[in-house]
Amino acid sequence: MSASSRPAWWRELIHRPFFWGIVAIAALLALNVIKDPGYLAISVNPANGNLVGNLIDILRYAAPIMMIAIGMSLVIATGGIDLSVGSVMAVAGATSMQFLNAAGAPTSVGAALAAVGLSVAIAGVLGAVNGVLVAYVGLQPFIATLVLMMAGRGIAKVITGGQNTSATNDPFRWIANGYVLGFPVIFLLAVVIVLIVAWVVRRSALGLMIEAIGINPRASRMAGIRPKGLLLTAYILSGVLAGIAGLMSVGSVMTVDISRTGNQLELDAILAVVIGGASLAGGKFSLAGAFVGALMIATLDKTVLFLGISSSATPAFKAIVIVVLCLLQSSRVRGWFGRRRATPSAPVPAASPVKEEVAA
Repeated sequence: MSASSRPAWWRELIHRPFFWGIVAIAALLALNVIKDPGYLAISVNPANGNLVGNLIDILRYAAPIMMIAIGMSLVIATGGIDLSVGSVMAVAGATSMQFLNAAGAPTSVGAALAAVGLSVAIAGVLGAVNGVLVAYVGLQPFIATLVLMMAGRGIAKVITGGQNTSATNDPFRWIANGYVLGFPVIFLLAVVIVLIVAWVVRRSALGLMIEAIGINPRASRMAGIRPKGLLLTAYILSGVLAGIAGLMSVGSVMTVDISRTGNQLELDAILAVVIGGASLAGGKFSLAGAFVGALMIATLDKTVLFLGISSSATPAFKAIVIVVLCLLQSSRVRGWFGRRRATPSAPVPAASPVKEEVAA
């Protein structure tokens, strides 16, 4: 079937960047199935009726990445970047564990809600600091967020006294380890938050204004858009979502490890955003693409562990997969392969003018 005869929906689908993220997820799962034919099996735990299996583990692992990827999408769409999300996760996790440890209320719902509210509020304040430095002080986003990236873990150490803090609170643990209708609460919560953010930015003018200041801040300002307020909003949202991701991370083990919580997750978030089709130059973002990119990163990390790839070779393996995926997304690369597959038609010989005159 020729390219011109393909259905329009199929041509549109394969040109969407997140389509290749879905293809990558399917390829990674197929690779795991080759090693273990029962890799995709999902069963029901007879003790509690919850779903168990490798796919469920991937969904649980992907939830924190989804949170920071969604926030990173909004920041990158403005033409900026947020390198501090991993450190903000550590600060939020340290705040929640320290608060619950001091409260000493292992079954209190109120203590769990207070810990969540306090941690998210502090994360939002840290995001606001980034926003003020970028929008009002005029620092480059890379420098402004790099400062908090380095200082954030120091703040977390101050909160916990330099110790890995543990706490006990069943309602808080349920957020990360509980199930609803057989599915992990942490994943369902991430999906709900993604849908809410997507509805807000796409059903209002917020998304268009964010893209506008990412494309051309001066032109958007002349059109009546106030870039400073939008920049501040984007960084606050990034901080809040990173704080929620931090709560998800520490809630699974009820312990915060200052040096490991959120470590290098800012890189995974940036990769998820790029895989989803966003432009690092700003002005273009896709929350659905970031969602798929986060799932792909989680699947890739779980595949690395499942295949038993050594820790020294893990970065190289991830780099190869991501580079191949980015090449598949490139319209120039796809066009090059399309030209190679196309067979040029034979030229039609032109009639000789001499013969035409003789015939006349």
